[in-house]
Amino acid sequence: MTSSVVSTQVQLVARPAGWPVPADFRLARIELGELGPNEVRVANEFISVDPYMRGRMNDVKSYAPPYSLGATMGGGAVGRVVASRADAVAVGDVVVHQLGWRDVAQGDAAGFRVVPELAGVPLSANLGVLGMTAFTAYVGLLEIAHLTPGDTVFVSGAAGAVGSMVGQIARLKGAGRVVGSAGSAAKVELLTSRYGFDAAFNYRDGAIAEQLAAAAPEGVDVYFDNVGGEHLEAALEMANPGGRVAACGAISQYNESAAPVGPRNLSNVVTRGLTIKGFTVGNYLQHYPAFAAEMGAWLAADAVVFDETVVDGIDHAVEAFLGLMRGENTGKMVVRTLPAT
Repeated sequence: MTSSVVSTQVQLVARPAGWPVPADFRLARIELGELGPNEVRVANEFISVDPYMRGRMNDVKSYAPPYSLGATMGGGAVGRVVASRADAVAVGDVVVHQLGWRDVAQGDAAGFRVVPELAGVPLSANLGVLGMTAFTAYVGLLEIAHLTPGDTVFVSGAAGAVGSMVGQIARLKGAGRVVGSAGSAAKVELLTSRYGFDAAFNYRDGAIAEQLAAAAPEGVDVYFDNVGGEHLEAALEMANPGGRVAACGAISQYNESAAPVGPRNLSNVVTRGLTIKGFTVGNYLQHYPAFAAEMGAWLAADAVVFDETVVDGIDHAVEAFLGLMRGENTGKMVVRTLPAT
């Protein structure tokens, strides 16, 4: 028999109006009962905070149901099994799951996926370069935008978890030129010196359309959109005939209380034969084996690099999420639930 334990969890208690504030959340300590048949208990080591979570805080129809008030925030997490009554999952196994913002998770073994430990690769990589964020980049670039060798690729929010992977995968898949935008001089420098972008610019330095025209003078064939708004309008202005847009996110609009203004040049979609396709990666899980095989090989060959911004403590999960929404992260933002060693 397994004894009960206390799990510290972050719950949503109010739906944000505009930018979330700490008062929209609460820290709860929940006593977990003994394990039932085929259940496991996991000590989380890292939890993920992601931009899509902001949309789920609203009570609106979307591709995923809204978070329930008074319930614990769901999302990606990785940890180690500390107790098990499941034949297929052993104590000590590393698992990923979607139970989110808590330091101890417990439930039916079917909700936990055992993943291998790779030498020299932190467990948190299962939430980023080996997880949903890099998989999102892979699907958006190859299955949605249909990258072809020689394409000029523009990535907005390029220093983030998804964007930094888009640029590197584009390069590995034969893109002719890769351009990215970011929100600081330090991030711009990182894009070209570390992530292999050919050119990058700080969107805070001036008009995005003018900076993109300078960085991609021959136009854009593929735009991977993480930001929306002015970035999307600039990409449509610079799009080459037959250009493709993979609409992944619109973080510039997530916290706006007023209705966003759409691009003023949508007629370019008609006159240039452009394709804009939105996607959520959960609808493309059939491509995960191919992604895992390629990304594993790239990592082993040191062909890709990744960065993380780590915030310590489950009680700082809200702080980490708000920092993510302000663009304070480089690479994947994660919360380490266990004390730093």
